Amino acid sequence: MIKKWAALSLLLCGYFSFAQEYVPKNDGVKTNTSNYTALTNAKIYVTPNQIIEKGTLLIKDGKVVSSGASVTIPKNAVVIDVTGKSIYPSFIDIYSDFGIKKPSAASGNRRNPQYDASREGFYWNDHIRPDQNAIDLFEFDSKKAQELRKAGFGVVNSHIDDGIIQGTGVLVTLAASGSDATRLLDDRVGQYSGTSKSKTSRQAYPTSLMGTMALLRQVNHDADWYAKGNIKEKDRALEAYIANKNLVQFFDAGKKINALRFDKLGDQFGIQYVFVGGGDEYELISDIKNTNAKFILPLDFPDAYDMEDPLLAQSVSLEDLKAWNQSPANPKILAENNIQFALTTHKLKDAKALMPNLLKAIAYGLDKTKALEALTTIPAGIIGKSSELGHLKSGAYANFLITSGDVFDKETTIYENWVTGIKDELTAMNTQDLRGSYTFNFDNTAYELEISGEIEKLKSKVKTSTKEYGSKISFSDNWMQLTFAAADSTKKDFIRVVTNVTNPKTLSGKLFYPNGNEGTFFATKQVKDAKKEDKKDNEDKDDKTPTIYPVTYPNMAYGMESLPQQETLLFKNVTVWTNEKDGIIKNTDVLIKNGKIAKIGTNLSAGNATVIDGTNKHLTSGIIDEHSHIATESVNEAGHNSTAEVTIEDVLDAEDVDIYRNLAGGVTSIQILHGSANPIGGRSAIIKLKWGEKADNLVYQNSPKFIKFALGENVKQANWGDNAKTRFPQTRMGVEQVFTDYFQRAQEYDALKKSGKPYRKDLELETIAEILNKERFVSCHSYVQSEINMLMKVAEKFNFRINTFTHILEGYKVADKMVEHGVGGSTFSDWWAYKYEVNDAIPFNAPIMHNAGVLVAINSDDAEMSRRLNQEAAKSVKYGDISEEDAWKFVTLNPAKLLHIDDRVGSIKVGKDADVVLWSDNPLSIYAKAEKTIIEGKVYFDLERDAKLRETIKKEKNELTMLMLQAKNKGLKTKPIEKKEKELLHCDSIDHQH
Repeated sequence: MIKKWAALSLLLCGYFSFAQEYVPKNDGVKTNTSNYTALTNAKIYVTPNQIIEKGTLLIKDGKVVSSGASVTIPKNAVVIDVTGKSIYPSFIDIYSDFGIKKPSAASGNRRNPQYDASREGFYWNDHIRPDQNAIDLFEFDSKKAQELRKAGFGVVNSHIDDGIIQGTGVLVTLAASGSDATRLLDDRVGQYSGTSKSKTSRQAYPTSLMGTMALLRQVNHDADWYAKGNIKEKDRALEAYIANKNLVQFFDAGKKINALRFDKLGDQFGIQYVFVGGGDEYELISDIKNTNAKFILPLDFPDAYDMEDPLLAQSVSLEDLKAWNQSPANPKILAENNIQFALTTHKLKDAKALMPNLLKAIAYGLDKTKALEALTTIPAGIIGKSSELGHLKSGAYANFLITSGDVFDKETTIYENWVTGIKDELTAMNTQDLRGSYTFNFDNTAYELEISGEIEKLKSKVKTSTKEYGSKISFSDNWMQLTFAAADSTKKDFIRVVTNVTNPKTLSGKLFYPNGNEGTFFATKQVKDAKKEDKKDNEDKDDKTPTIYPVTYPNMAYGMESLPQQETLLFKNVTVWTNEKDGIIKNTDVLIKNGKIAKIGTNLSAGNATVIDGTNKHLTSGIIDEHSHIATESVNEAGHNSTAEVTIEDVLDAEDVDIYRNLAGGVTSIQILHGSANPIGGRSAIIKLKWGEKADNLVYQNSPKFIKFALGENVKQANWGDNAKTRFPQTRMGVEQVFTDYFQRAQEYDALKKSGKPYRKDLELETIAEILNKERFVSCHSYVQSEINMLMKVAEKFNFRINTFTHILEGYKVADKMVEHGVGGSTFSDWWAYKYEVNDAIPFNAPIMHNAGVLVAINSDDAEMSRRLNQEAAKSVKYGDISEEDAWKFVTLNPAKLLHIDDRVGSIKVGKDADVVLWSDNPLSIYAKAEKTIIEGKVYFDLERDAKLRETIKKEKNELTMLMLQAKNKGLKTKPIEKKEKELLHCDSIDHQH
């Protein structure tokens, strides 16, 4: 099959029918015919915006010859009168895996990682597979094709959904008959990419989303280097990637934030992706629009939860409840914002689920014309086939549907789906439509018969004015058979009716009694009262108009209706912890203006400022956590022993509720560090906790450059399990050699770069060279004194200094050497004995280092502890000879200095950023509450507002729960409640999604 399709791809230089012209006829005498076919008197949707009320569609040789109100029909044409019917272009799915066999999973123990590539002559990473071509794995699936045709599709673009870069797609028709050659439209349409690794390889790297992003950057740099002829060895993957660059670039983002992340990455290399969405784009619609990207939308709207159990119902988050409520409006919101999108069956259980979900989107406000465009002209345009597909103009492929009416009406039947002029009859056009209400009399009792459902898959209800009786209906070739239990019959005594339907207004036929006697059956269809129907339609419309809850920032619990605005604030008579030479000043005023601390003094005037009474309250600079793992989707890239090329900034999660919880604990800034899976980890992100803002707005402008190093048990895989212990280094001695080796390589790389000679850009070595050039600072995970000494010596050997030892629970043993080296210590207050290498930890660690002259900070490394860092700082007063002022600096000014942002934050000083916290009590007290947490003059947390938010959350959860219960009562599908627990990330957390 592979060879056959590869050969056929060479034949694509014109319309498909030529492919068979030269084949010898060895199975009898044949006469080729190519008559015209004319479909007349139809409502023709030539395009979604060009509609002919009573027109003719003329086709020949699988293509449209003409469509219009007055079309000349040739004498030899086959004329089909479709009076009362509608003709639409068949649908197109450009994100499909139709006909592609799923790749076999790589053999071997997946718990035993593979670090090198398994393919020779290709790129160094197995998950980069642009050399794959879907046509090589394609095999037409007749059964699946019929399912797709029934759903209205005529053409699909299939791809191999395997790997980070997955190669090219194949464009095929779903024609009901014909050869492989006639179905093949294009053997190379688009290049596909995604975030998941190839199942055919066990190669470990990347293990994280940030590793995936770094890998894609490196691929683009390497492709550019290769294209310039700088690599002597042939690389078939890079050659394919370069060759595919001019194709449409599809990327399976899967959610809104990934679309923003990879759009930013694409912009670096001049790539405009077409994104496969996640259905949540409406939540960041302005940012989505600013990508200028087109989207492919799956219609896999979430089902309602079964909320019958009130205790279980409480466990469902407001975020999930709102997603159920809001997601069906996503297509409408994209359309309103002029964002082009195509629709796909991707993620749906089967193709027939598309139309019910699309009708739901229409009920939520999606314009029908936009819906039709998303299935026809837009997908055709995205793949550059606008002249041939998606419409019924002259020259287009004869791909069209014949329907009973509006294709987006749930009562409409698709009679036929013609693909390249080949008819597939799905439902006979002469099939009578029985749906409606009938009345009949039987044994002096008046009955009503209601018939509903699909035209050839009907449902029946038989009832009197007081009771409903069991019934069953079957309908085929216009013969109806109905069984029902009569009012005076026993449970087993069913009446059977058989009738041949010639006029759906009246049903007449034979009636068979259980005792074998026969009678006559006659039923009359009830004539609809137009006025009553209009009134009912309006009532139904009002009843069905969804109540859509507003989007908040972020769109979850504790989200705000609008983002905080910068205010002019005047705190009066407050106790100010300046962290400057003035120390703690009582009964002082502080003016905040334009996001800065404008004045500090007494009797300051208010002007237009909002005055806040600070009597008996304390104002401090915001807490700064030097070592955190909240607000990120990934912590570790564990695929290599050095991953300096990855950055936490790529994977910020601005919707992590721990941001809000940290604000409630007075935290305003954090450094999000890479984990400790490898000696040389990834680059960190220094952010402000601007709850509700998008990820990019959280990062400090001109942010200092940091990277995470690590020592100890984690990096030598002591706690990874025996099967995983294969990667170098396996000892603490080996860890030292990793550092030495990479610094030496980076030194050589930097020298080549500075020489002006051509060089291959290596993102990993670029980052390490920045350390050598004192442009990037090292924060190192550490415990044991011998390793702390080791790394300081390695750094001095290469003429730089370690910036911070974090954790450093044996810092008290080497405090003098730390002072000599010039390194700070960011530690825990009183964590000890939780693993072997911290057996010597003591709660006096921070005070001893501080008193020795080390710049000391207290960090959390924990989503729970970070909310009470004020209390963690207070422990140093308890355990050591530390003043309250100095202890407070452990979580404010000192971490600001360690992060090189003390010119902006960390103290209350005129000109610094207005990142401040108003406390109800001494901030070191266990009774102190953060009443207001302010960043750059914007109130991101307010205790009074928090109380109101909690009431709003309760109210909205109750209302949405009731809506879900109503959905279940109406017979809509529900799903069981699943217990969800948020994973709290730590130094040793591994991203299992990759």
